[in-house]
Amino acid sequence: MRSWRFLLSRRWLGFLLVVVLLAYACWWLGTWQFHRLAERKQSNAVIRTNEARDPAPVGDVLAPGRAVGPDQEWRLVKATGTYDTADTVVVRYRTRDGDSGIDVVVPLVTGDGTALLVDRGWMASQNQGAAASDLPAPPTGRVTVTGWVRVNATDGTDVTDHSTRAISSAAIAPTLEHPVYGGFIDLKAEDPAPATALLPVELPELDNGPHFFYGLQWWFFGVLAVFGFLYLMYDEWRAAQRDEPTVREEVLEERKRKRAAKSAHKQAVRAAYERERAKERTGR
Repeated sequence: MRSWRFLLSRRWLGFLLVVVLLAYACWWLGTWQFHRLAERKQSNAVIRTNEARDPAPVGDVLAPGRAVGPDQEWRLVKATGTYDTADTVVVRYRTRDGDSGIDVVVPLVTGDGTALLVDRGWMASQNQGAAASDLPAPPTGRVTVTGWVRVNATDGTDVTDHSTRAISSAAIAPTLEHPVYGGFIDLKAEDPAPATALLPVELPELDNGPHFFYGLQWWFFGVLAVFGFLYLMYDEWRAAQRDEPTVREEVLEERKRKRAAKSAHKQAVRAAYERERAKERTGR
């Protein structure tokens, strides 16, 4: 019975290294997806809890210059003040159902002079933005707003000519004359109601996403790579055990035949030589 020595060949050692690296990569990617699933579940639990709670005074949740904590996002808060429409900020490139549009952020100056950034909602528009005169006016005078707390964006937050691509109180605050609460809110309701309302912000989906199936998929690929290697290894070992000669054995057999033919030729020449010598002796 042949041994497994072929596994020590350079070809099989290289093959084994590739399979080990591939299996490790699939295991790591699957684990990463399951970690993302755990984070998604934790985030969804926080959102469900916060959405179910009664609105809290904005000062109990937010503070000027303080970042929003991960357990505070989507918490409902309530604030009363006056909209500062002169410092309205347009958020570009906000699509909805395939339509281009903008979000409209208006600072609400509360009773103690601190401004709360309120994303009042979405309206259809060219992605470049819209003129201030085209924006629906918010309620005038004293307004009470209720909204969901949101964390500042980190990319695309630069403010130019009252326009930005993502909302961040840290980027908008330097353009205002008031201190600004950290984070911002997505508007849920205004009292009194505006003459023309913007489309409200869409709440996040609270499903678990595709992470579980992606994780299983990556692990399946890793197991498939290992079993594929084992099958090919067994197949080569089995081929060596068959009764039919392998290529190497055929080569050896061919060499044996050539040596036998050469030996037979030498013997024939020698026999012919001996016969000729015998004839010479007889003739004498």
